[in-house]
Amino acid sequence: MQHDNQKPSPETRSRYFVRAQDVPGYHPANHVGTTNRRLIGAENVGARNIEVILGVIERGKGALPHAHPGIEQVCYMLAGRARVEVGGETCEIGPDECCFLPADIPHTFTVVSDEPVRVLVIYSPPYEENPARVVRG
Repeated sequence: MQHDNQKPSPETRSRYFVRAQDVPGYHPANHVGTTNRRLIGAENVGARNIEVILGVIERGKGALPHAHPGIEQVCYMLAGRARVEVGGETCEIGPDECCFLPADIPHTFTVVSDEPVRVLVIYSPPYEENPARVVRG
């Protein structure tokens, strides 16, 4: 492994260090204009109790109403602004702000900035895009 600020080469990359550009993107269910990259999960680093996603969401797009039974979620904003609705509360959040989405509580997430949103999404336990772990509407 390389030191501090040197990037590891593909030959020396550890399963504990992840670069977003090395992770394939996917379009999550119940979202529009969204590309996610699973940075931390069971398949790449062996995480069992947490999942970290990097989401990039286009202007005016986002997550349609849904809830995750038994899964807590945090959205930490890196760039752009979004309106989040959860548990009867609505708030606009931007860079260096975050929101907590409790298990079982319906929520929505909509980009309101001209620029796309870049957001870290943390699930515990992992969601893994499992249809049994989401309730739509």
